[in-house]
Amino acid sequence: MLKVVSVSLGSSARDKTSRASFLGHEIELSRVGTDGDFQRAMALIAELDGKVDAIGLGGIDLYLVAGRRKWAIRDAMRLARQAKITPVVDGSVLKQLLEPRMVRWLATLPPGGDNPPALKGARALLVSGVDRFGMATALSESAGEVVFGDLMFALGIPIAIHKLRRLEQFANVLAPIVTRLPFQVLYPTGDKQKEHKPRFADYFTWADWICGDFHYISRNLPPRLDGKVVLTNTTTEKDQERLRSLGLSWLITTTPVIEGRSFGMNVLEGCIAAMIRSSGDLISEQNYDVFLNKLDLKPGMLRLN
Repeated sequence: MLKVVSVSLGSSARDKTSRASFLGHEIELSRVGTDGDFQRAMALIAELDGKVDAIGLGGIDLYLVAGRRKWAIRDAMRLARQAKITPVVDGSVLKQLLEPRMVRWLATLPPGGDNPPALKGARALLVSGVDRFGMATALSESAGEVVFGDLMFALGIPIAIHKLRRLEQFANVLAPIVTRLPFQVLYPTGDKQKEHKPRFADYFTWADWICGDFHYISRNLPPRLDGKVVLTNTTTEKDQERLRSLGLSWLITTTPVIEGRSFGMNVLEGCIAAMIRSSGDLISEQNYDVFLNKLDLKPGMLRLN
């Protein structure tokens, strides 16, 4: 059995170990939260190195991406360097390859019946585009209007970005600076992931589809969002109940639902990396694409109300 472990800077309350079967490979996948303890995360990655088939980075990205440029996040690189043998992945390859496909597929669905409200022509809020530039690009093509919340939700700056090109321009200026900051300045880690401090609620109520990183979404949810759709991942059954209580109509996840929860994109990428290595191939974007084509994954769709 292949083993994939996601080491997360997030809360240990969300830990889970499950088993899944992909293309004949039996895989044990685990998520281990370190409650924001960076040193503990470093030590755990070093301990797992050579003992598991892939290590995922949860609650942190290796890169920010905009257009053809990407910027390495200093703290994430420090974590990844603790492994000398086992590949360390953060989900960024699948965010570029898989998530755009899923958005474009969702845009083809006729609304109603067993399908969610239309994405084509809808208003979409993407809470952060530079950690999901593939999704940002596909939403710009499919939705009627998109607001990118990078400045609002990561930096607290009350400026909504309305154009993909504008997002790239802001990233070119700010990414070289913010990628050198301590990561917890930009993203909730540990117990901060449990905090609910809504900001910029008007954009949640404006949007038909609320998309992107679940912790940014969860932290800022207003009291009611009747009839709206959330497109995200890394959700538990408890998260599903909370979203249902707010009146949301659908929860759609870009990773498969396994034993009641959708794991982070880094876990799915770790599974594919482990299968590539098990097959004797080199880990490359081309081989990720080959395995994605074989898997033919579709979004997980759950009607909430």
